[in-house]
Amino acid sequence: MFLALGALAVVAIPVWIGISIHGVALWGDLPPQLWHSHEMLFGFAIAAIAGFLLTSVPNWTGTPGFSGRPLVLLTTLWLAARVMLIFGPGNFWWMTAVIELAFLPAVAGLLAPPLIRARNRNTVMLAVLCALWLADVTFMLAVWAGNAQLAGRTVQAALNIVLLLITIIGGRIIPLFTANALKRSGQDVAVRVRPLLERSLAVVMIGNVLIDAVAPQEALAILVAGVAAMLHAVRLAGWRSVRTGREPIVWSLHLAYAWLPAGFALKAWSLASAAPVAQFWSHAFAIGVVAMMVLAVTTRVALGHTGRPLRVTPSVAWAYGLLCSSAVVRVALPHAGVFDYATSLIVAAALWTSAFLIFLVEYGRILSTPRIDDKPG
Repeated sequence: MFLALGALAVVAIPVWIGISIHGVALWGDLPPQLWHSHEMLFGFAIAAIAGFLLTSVPNWTGTPGFSGRPLVLLTTLWLAARVMLIFGPGNFWWMTAVIELAFLPAVAGLLAPPLIRARNRNTVMLAVLCALWLADVTFMLAVWAGNAQLAGRTVQAALNIVLLLITIIGGRIIPLFTANALKRSGQDVAVRVRPLLERSLAVVMIGNVLIDAVAPQEALAILVAGVAAMLHAVRLAGWRSVRTGREPIVWSLHLAYAWLPAGFALKAWSLASAAPVAQFWSHAFAIGVVAMMVLAVTTRVALGHTGRPLRVTPSVAWAYGLLCSSAVVRVALPHAGVFDYATSLIVAAALWTSAFLIFLVEYGRILSTPRIDDKPG
Protein backbone atom coordinates (compact mmCIF):
# COMPACT_ATOMS: atom_id res chain seq x y z
CA MET A 1 0.00 0.00 0.00
CA PHE A 2 2.89 2.39 0.67
CA LEU A 3 4.29 1.81 -2.82
CA ALA A 4 0.79 2.16 -4.27
CA LEU A 5 0.16 5.53 -2.64
CA GLY A 6 3.57 6.75 -3.83
CA ALA A 7 2.77 5.72 -7.39
CA LEU A 8 -0.65 7.39 -7.24
CA ALA A 9 0.90 10.58 -5.88
CA VAL A 10 3.38 10.72 -8.76
CA VAL A 11 0.75 10.03 -11.44
CA ALA A 12 -2.49 11.62 -10.23
CA ILE A 13 -1.29 15.15 -9.51
CA PRO A 14 0.32 15.79 -12.93
CA VAL A 15 -2.83 14.32 -14.53
CA TRP A 16 -4.96 16.63 -12.43
CA ILE A 17 -2.90 19.69 -13.40
CA GLY A 18 -3.44 18.83 -17.07
CA ILE A 19 -7.17 18.40 -16.51
CA SER A 20 -7.43 21.64 -14.53
CA ILE A 21 -5.41 23.87 -16.86
CA HIS A 22 -6.95 22.56 -20.08
CA GLY A 23 -10.51 22.54 -18.70
CA VAL A 24 -11.17 18.86 -19.40
CA ALA A 25 -14.73 17.79 -18.54
CA LEU A 26 -13.62 14.63 -16.79
CA TRP A 27 -16.97 13.65 -15.28
CA GLY A 28 -19.37 15.27 -17.71
CA ASP A 29 -21.35 18.08 -16.08
CA LEU A 30 -19.85 17.47 -12.64
CA PRO A 31 -16.83 19.56 -11.54
CA PRO A 32 -13.59 17.66 -12.23
CA GLN A 33 -12.38 18.74 -8.78
CA LEU A 34 -14.58 15.99 -7.37
CA TRP A 35 -12.39 13.32 -8.96
CA HIS A 36 -9.22 15.05 -7.75
CA SER A 37 -10.35 15.49 -4.16
CA HIS A 38 -11.84 11.99 -3.99
CA GLU A 39 -8.64 10.35 -5.23
CA MET A 40 -6.44 12.29 -2.83
CA LEU A 41 -8.58 11.17 0.10
CA PHE A 42 -10.11 7.81 -0.82
CA GLY A 43 -7.17 6.76 -2.98
CA PHE A 44 -4.00 8.29 -1.52
CA ALA A 45 -4.88 8.86 2.15
CA ILE A 46 -6.89 5.65 2.53
CA ALA A 47 -3.98 3.61 1.13
CA ALA A 48 -1.75 5.19 3.78
CA ILE A 49 -4.24 4.48 6.57
CA ALA A 50 -4.69 0.89 5.41
CA GLY A 51 -0.94 0.33 5.14
CA PHE A 52 -0.32 1.84 8.57
CA LEU A 53 -3.03 -0.24 10.27
CA LEU A 54 -2.11 -3.49 8.51
CA THR A 55 1.45 -2.95 9.69
CA SER A 56 0.63 -1.79 13.22
CA VAL A 57 -2.19 -4.11 14.29
CA PRO A 58 0.04 -7.23 14.46
CA ASN A 59 2.36 -5.25 16.77
CA TRP A 60 -0.50 -3.96 18.87
CA THR A 61 -2.05 -7.40 19.28
CA GLY A 62 1.00 -9.72 19.20
CA THR A 63 -0.36 -11.64 16.19
CA PRO A 64 1.34 -12.65 12.93
CA GLY A 65 1.50 -10.03 10.21
CA PHE A 66 -0.79 -10.00 7.19
CA SER A 67 0.60 -11.40 3.97
CA GLY A 68 -0.18 -13.33 0.80
CA ARG A 69 -3.54 -13.48 -0.93
CA PRO A 70 -5.45 -11.07 1.35
CA LEU A 71 -2.96 -8.30 0.54
CA VAL A 72 -3.06 -9.16 -3.16
CA LEU A 73 -6.87 -8.87 -3.06
CA LEU A 74 -6.74 -5.54 -1.23
CA THR A 75 -4.23 -4.09 -3.65
CA THR A 76 -6.22 -5.34 -6.65
CA LEU A 77 -9.44 -3.77 -5.33
CA TRP A 78 -7.68 -0.47 -4.67
CA LEU A 79 -5.99 -0.37 -8.08
CA ALA A 80 -9.12 -1.42 -10.00
CA ALA A 81 -11.13 1.36 -8.34
CA ARG A 82 -8.49 3.96 -9.26
CA VAL A 83 -8.63 2.92 -12.91
CA MET A 84 -12.42 2.73 -13.12
CA LEU A 85 -13.07 6.04 -11.36
CA ILE A 86 -11.23 8.04 -14.00
CA PHE A 87 -14.11 7.29 -16.39
CA GLY A 88 -16.70 8.75 -14.03
CA PRO A 89 -20.45 8.10 -13.82
CA GLY A 90 -22.12 6.14 -16.58
CA ASN A 91 -23.84 2.85 -17.32
CA PHE A 92 -21.34 0.90 -15.23
CA TRP A 93 -21.13 3.28 -12.28
CA TRP A 94 -22.71 0.63 -10.09
CA MET A 95 -19.80 -1.71 -10.84
CA THR A 96 -17.29 1.04 -10.08
CA ALA A 97 -19.10 1.76 -6.82
CA VAL A 98 -19.08 -1.91 -5.76
CA ILE A 99 -15.33 -2.22 -6.34
CA GLU A 100 -14.53 1.14 -4.72
CA LEU A 101 -16.71 0.43 -1.67
CA ALA A 102 -15.36 -3.10 -1.17
CA PHE A 103 -11.89 -1.90 -0.12
CA LEU A 104 -12.49 -0.50 3.37
CA PRO A 105 -14.74 -3.38 4.51
CA ALA A 106 -12.04 -5.78 3.30
CA VAL A 107 -9.42 -3.91 5.35
CA ALA A 108 -11.71 -3.89 8.40
CA GLY A 109 -12.37 -7.62 7.91
CA LEU A 110 -8.67 -8.34 8.27
CA LEU A 111 -8.12 -6.02 11.22
CA ALA A 112 -11.21 -6.78 13.30
CA PRO A 113 -10.49 -10.37 14.49
CA PRO A 114 -7.08 -9.69 16.12
CA LEU A 115 -8.20 -6.35 17.56
CA ILE A 116 -11.39 -7.77 19.08
CA ARG A 117 -9.72 -10.92 20.40
CA ALA A 118 -7.02 -8.86 22.10
CA ARG A 119 -9.55 -6.29 23.37
CA ASN A 120 -7.06 -3.72 22.17
CA ARG A 121 -7.76 -0.03 22.79
CA ASN A 122 -7.13 0.65 19.11
CA THR A 123 -10.28 -1.25 18.17
CA VAL A 124 -11.79 2.25 17.84
CA MET A 125 -9.95 2.43 14.51
CA LEU A 126 -12.64 0.16 13.10
CA ALA A 127 -15.19 2.92 13.81
CA VAL A 128 -12.98 5.39 11.93
CA LEU A 129 -12.85 3.05 8.93
CA CYS A 130 -16.64 2.70 9.10
CA ALA A 131 -17.10 6.48 9.14
CA LEU A 132 -14.82 6.87 6.12
CA TRP A 133 -16.68 4.09 4.32
CA LEU A 134 -20.04 5.79 4.95
CA ALA A 135 -18.57 9.02 3.57
CA ASP A 136 -17.44 7.16 0.46
CA VAL A 137 -20.88 5.58 0.07
CA THR A 138 -22.48 9.03 0.25
CA PHE A 139 -20.00 10.39 -2.29
CA MET A 140 -20.68 7.62 -4.79
CA LEU A 141 -24.45 8.10 -4.43
CA ALA A 142 -24.10 11.86 -4.79
CA VAL A 143 -22.10 11.50 -8.00
CA TRP A 144 -24.63 9.02 -9.37
CA ALA A 145 -27.42 11.54 -8.60
CA GLY A 146 -25.41 14.43 -10.07
CA ASN A 147 -25.41 16.26 -6.72
CA ALA A 148 -22.07 18.07 -6.77
CA GLN A 149 -22.78 20.01 -3.57
CA LEU A 150 -23.39 16.86 -1.53
CA ALA A 151 -20.35 15.17 -3.05
CA GLY A 152 -18.17 18.15 -2.16
CA ARG A 153 -19.46 18.32 1.39
CA THR A 154 -18.84 14.58 1.77
CA VAL A 155 -15.22 15.02 0.71
CA GLN A 156 -14.82 17.74 3.35
CA ALA A 157 -16.31 15.41 5.95
CA ALA A 158 -13.85 12.69 4.98
CA LEU A 159 -10.95 15.15 5.24
CA ASN A 160 -12.12 16.13 8.72
CA ILE A 161 -12.27 12.47 9.76
CA VAL A 162 -8.70 11.97 8.54
CA LEU A 163 -7.61 15.07 10.50
CA LEU A 164 -9.27 13.60 13.59
CA LEU A 165 -7.36 10.36 13.05
CA ILE A 166 -4.08 12.26 12.66
CA THR A 167 -4.85 14.18 15.85
CA ILE A 168 -5.30 10.92 17.77
CA ILE A 169 -2.44 8.91 16.27
CA GLY A 170 -0.12 11.92 16.11
CA GLY A 171 -0.76 12.62 19.77
CA ARG A 172 0.49 9.14 20.58
CA ILE A 173 3.47 8.68 18.30
CA ILE A 174 5.01 12.16 17.95
CA PRO A 175 5.74 12.73 21.68
CA LEU A 176 7.02 9.14 22.00
CA PHE A 177 9.31 9.34 18.97
CA THR A 178 10.50 12.79 20.03
CA ALA A 179 11.32 11.71 23.59
CA ASN A 180 13.25 8.69 22.28
CA ALA A 181 15.20 10.84 19.82
CA LEU A 182 16.08 13.41 22.47
CA LYS A 183 17.31 10.70 24.82
CA ARG A 184 19.47 9.17 22.08
CA SER A 185 21.06 12.57 21.47
CA GLY A 186 21.75 13.08 25.18
CA GLN A 187 19.23 15.89 25.68
CA ASP A 188 17.57 15.79 29.08
CA VAL A 189 14.39 17.58 28.02
CA ALA A 190 10.88 16.49 28.94
CA VAL A 191 8.19 16.27 26.26
CA ARG A 192 4.99 17.60 27.78
CA VAL A 193 1.67 15.79 27.35
CA ARG A 194 -1.33 17.41 29.04
CA PRO A 195 -4.28 15.03 29.63
CA LEU A 196 -6.89 17.82 29.78
CA LEU A 197 -5.61 19.28 26.52
CA GLU A 198 -5.69 15.85 24.89
CA ARG A 199 -9.33 15.30 25.86
CA SER A 200 -10.31 18.82 24.84
CA LEU A 201 -8.71 18.40 21.42
CA ALA A 202 -10.57 15.16 20.79
CA VAL A 203 -13.88 16.87 21.59
CA VAL A 204 -13.08 19.87 19.39
CA MET A 205 -12.00 17.71 16.45
CA ILE A 206 -15.16 15.59 16.67
CA GLY A 207 -17.12 18.84 16.82
CA ASN A 208 -15.32 20.01 13.69
CA VAL A 209 -16.48 16.88 11.85
CA LEU A 210 -20.10 17.31 12.94
CA ILE A 211 -20.39 21.08 12.45
CA ASP A 212 -18.86 21.03 8.98
CA ALA A 213 -21.36 18.33 8.03
CA VAL A 214 -24.41 20.40 8.98
CA ALA A 215 -23.42 24.10 9.19
CA PRO A 216 -20.01 24.66 7.56
CA GLN A 217 -20.42 28.42 7.09
CA GLU A 218 -21.95 29.34 10.44
CA ALA A 219 -20.38 31.27 13.32
CA LEU A 220 -19.95 28.07 15.31
CA ALA A 221 -17.68 26.68 12.60
CA ILE A 222 -15.48 29.77 12.90
CA LEU A 223 -15.34 29.38 16.68
CA VAL A 224 -14.43 25.70 16.49
CA ALA A 225 -11.72 26.37 13.91
CA GLY A 226 -10.23 29.14 16.05
CA VAL A 227 -10.24 26.99 19.19
CA ALA A 228 -8.74 24.05 17.28
CA ALA A 229 -5.92 26.27 15.98
CA MET A 230 -5.10 27.44 19.50
CA LEU A 231 -5.24 23.98 21.11
CA HIS A 232 -3.11 22.35 18.40
CA ALA A 233 -0.53 25.13 18.72
CA VAL A 234 -0.34 24.69 22.51
CA ARG A 235 -0.05 20.93 22.12
CA LEU A 236 2.76 21.23 19.58
CA ALA A 237 4.63 23.75 21.75
CA GLY A 238 4.95 21.10 24.46
CA TRP A 239 6.63 18.62 22.11
CA ARG A 240 9.97 20.45 21.91
CA SER A 241 9.98 20.75 18.13
CA VAL A 242 13.02 23.04 18.03
CA ARG A 243 15.11 20.31 19.67
CA THR A 244 14.59 17.88 16.77
CA GLY A 245 16.52 19.79 14.11
CA ARG A 246 19.16 17.07 13.66
CA GLU A 247 16.62 14.28 13.23
CA PRO A 248 14.72 14.57 9.90
CA ILE A 249 12.74 11.44 10.69
CA VAL A 250 11.37 13.28 13.76
CA TRP A 251 11.17 16.92 12.65
CA SER A 252 9.19 15.84 9.60
CA LEU A 253 6.40 14.70 11.96
CA HIS A 254 6.48 18.03 13.79
CA LEU A 255 6.45 19.93 10.49
CA ALA A 256 3.39 17.99 9.33
CA TYR A 257 1.61 18.56 12.62
CA ALA A 258 2.41 22.30 12.54
CA TRP A 259 0.13 22.59 9.52
CA LEU A 260 -2.85 21.68 11.76
CA PRO A 261 -2.90 24.93 13.74
CA ALA A 262 -1.93 26.84 10.58
CA GLY A 263 -4.76 25.24 8.60
CA PHE A 264 -7.37 25.92 11.27
CA ALA A 265 -6.20 29.51 11.64
CA LEU A 266 -6.57 30.00 7.87
CA LYS A 267 -9.98 28.33 7.95
CA ALA A 268 -11.25 30.59 10.74
CA TRP A 269 -9.87 33.65 8.91
CA SER A 270 -11.46 32.62 5.62
CA LEU A 271 -14.87 31.86 7.13
CA ALA A 272 -14.87 35.06 9.17
CA SER A 273 -13.77 37.51 6.50
CA ALA A 274 -13.66 35.70 3.14
CA ALA A 275 -10.06 36.91 2.83
CA PRO A 276 -8.67 35.66 -0.53
CA VAL A 277 -5.26 34.95 1.00
CA ALA A 278 -6.84 32.38 3.33
CA GLN A 279 -9.21 30.70 0.87
CA PHE A 280 -7.01 27.67 0.18
CA TRP A 281 -7.05 26.46 3.78
CA SER A 282 -8.25 23.03 2.68
CA HIS A 283 -4.94 22.55 0.85
CA ALA A 284 -3.09 23.45 4.04
CA PHE A 285 -4.80 20.40 5.50
CA ALA A 286 -4.62 18.14 2.45
CA ILE A 287 -0.98 18.76 1.52
CA GLY A 288 0.53 20.18 4.70
CA VAL A 289 -1.09 17.87 7.23
CA VAL A 290 -2.25 14.73 5.42
CA ALA A 291 0.38 14.30 2.69
CA MET A 292 3.24 15.49 4.93
CA MET A 293 2.19 13.11 7.71
CA VAL A 294 1.79 10.26 5.21
CA LEU A 295 5.32 10.81 3.90
CA ALA A 296 6.81 11.21 7.38
CA VAL A 297 5.10 8.12 8.81
CA THR A 298 5.58 5.81 5.82
CA THR A 299 9.29 6.58 5.57
CA ARG A 300 9.71 5.77 9.25
CA VAL A 301 7.45 2.70 9.37
CA ALA A 302 9.08 1.22 6.27
CA LEU A 303 12.50 1.38 7.91
CA GLY A 304 11.40 -0.01 11.26
CA HIS A 305 9.41 -2.89 9.81
CA THR A 306 12.13 -3.99 7.41
CA GLY A 307 14.77 -4.21 10.15
CA ARG A 308 16.65 -1.05 9.16
CA PRO A 309 18.02 1.73 11.38
CA LEU A 310 15.66 4.65 11.88
CA ARG A 311 17.71 7.12 9.86
CA VAL A 312 16.58 8.62 6.57
CA THR A 313 18.96 9.63 3.80
CA PRO A 314 19.59 13.30 2.93
CA SER A 315 17.47 12.90 -0.21
CA VAL A 316 14.45 11.84 1.88
CA ALA A 317 14.99 14.86 4.12
CA TRP A 318 14.89 16.93 0.92
CA ALA A 319 11.62 15.19 0.02
CA TYR A 320 10.11 16.40 3.30
CA GLY A 321 11.18 19.95 2.46
CA LEU A 322 9.89 19.75 -1.11
CA LEU A 323 6.48 18.55 0.02
CA CYS A 324 6.20 21.25 2.67
CA SER A 325 7.19 23.80 0.03
CA SER A 326 4.43 22.42 -2.20
CA ALA A 327 1.92 23.16 0.55
CA VAL A 328 3.25 26.71 1.01
CA VAL A 329 3.11 27.36 -2.74
CA ARG A 330 -0.39 25.93 -3.15
CA VAL A 331 -1.79 27.89 -0.22
CA ALA A 332 0.06 31.21 -0.54
CA LEU A 333 1.51 31.68 -4.01
CA PRO A 334 -1.74 32.26 -5.95
CA HIS A 335 -2.17 35.53 -4.00
CA ALA A 336 1.47 36.60 -3.80
CA GLY A 337 1.46 38.34 -7.18
CA VAL A 338 4.53 36.42 -8.34
CA PHE A 339 2.87 33.95 -10.72
CA ASP A 340 -0.59 33.58 -12.15
CA TYR A 341 -2.88 30.89 -10.77
CA ALA A 342 -2.03 28.23 -13.38
CA THR A 343 1.70 28.68 -12.90
CA SER A 344 1.28 28.44 -9.13
CA LEU A 345 -0.50 25.10 -9.59
CA ILE A 346 2.31 23.83 -11.83
CA VAL A 347 5.01 24.85 -9.32
CA ALA A 348 3.16 23.21 -6.41
CA ALA A 349 2.59 20.05 -8.47
CA ALA A 350 6.27 19.89 -9.48
CA LEU A 351 7.38 20.11 -5.85
CA TRP A 352 4.83 17.46 -4.80
CA THR A 353 5.80 15.09 -7.62
CA SER A 354 9.52 15.52 -6.92
CA ALA A 355 8.99 14.63 -3.26
CA PHE A 356 7.14 11.40 -4.05
CA LEU A 357 9.53 10.45 -6.85
CA ILE A 358 12.30 10.56 -4.25
CA PHE A 359 10.15 8.36 -2.02
CA LEU A 360 9.62 5.81 -4.78
CA VAL A 361 13.29 5.72 -5.73
CA GLU A 362 14.50 5.45 -2.13
CA TYR A 363 11.86 3.04 -0.85
CA GLY A 364 11.02 0.97 -3.90
CA ARG A 365 13.72 -1.56 -3.07
CA ILE A 366 13.12 -1.38 0.70
CA LEU A 367 9.41 -2.16 0.31
CA SER A 368 9.79 -4.86 -2.33
CA THR A 369 12.55 -7.00 -0.81
CA PRO A 370 12.74 -9.14 2.35
CA ARG A 371 13.67 -7.68 5.73
CA ILE A 372 17.41 -7.36 6.24
CA ASP A 373 17.25 -9.09 9.66
CA ASP A 374 15.76 -12.33 8.22
CA LYS A 375 12.54 -11.95 10.22
CA PRO A 376 9.18 -12.57 8.49
CA GLY A 377 8.00 -9.70 6.33
